[in-house]
Formats: sequence, structure tokens, C-alpha cells
Amino acid sequence: MSNCTAEAREKVRRAARTLAVTHETAAVDVLPPSESQYDRWTLDAALCDTEGIPPAVLRELALVGLTLRPKPSQGDMAIVVATA
Repeated sequence: MSNCTAEAREKVRRAARTLAVTHETAAVDVLPPSESQYDRWTLDAALCDTEGIPPAVLRELALVGLTLRPKPSQGDMAIVVATA
């Protein structure tokens, strides 16, 4: 496994851990490239917020260097998908 892949994995895991403890999340998953439609390490989270993605979540994703992928909300959940 290359350092680049390990670094990307750690970025996604860090963001997932932070979201899980600092925001109202229904679910947070980390997907390896082999399971992601983006072929990259991917964070997939469902936030308990119908008003969209909170600025604090966007800030956390930016701090670790993840790229936000557009995803429509589902019911009463805001969906966050980001890749490293």
C-alpha cells in the first residue's frame, strides 16, 4: 500500500471520527476505493439535519483536504459524500 493511499485513508477516517462525535449523525461510513463509485477513499454520512450541510461540517472536510461530492438530501437527512 502506498503512502498516498494510506494518507487518503487516514484523512477520510479522521473526518468520519470527527463527524461522528461532533455532529448529529445517523450513520457514518468509510468506503475503500474498491467499494466507492468514485474509485477513491470516500466518506459517506447521513446527518440529522434537513437544512443542508452545516458550515462546521464543510469546514472539517476542508481542514482535512476532502472534496465534497454533491448528493441530494434523503427525507429528513442531509447526505454528505466526500473523497480524498
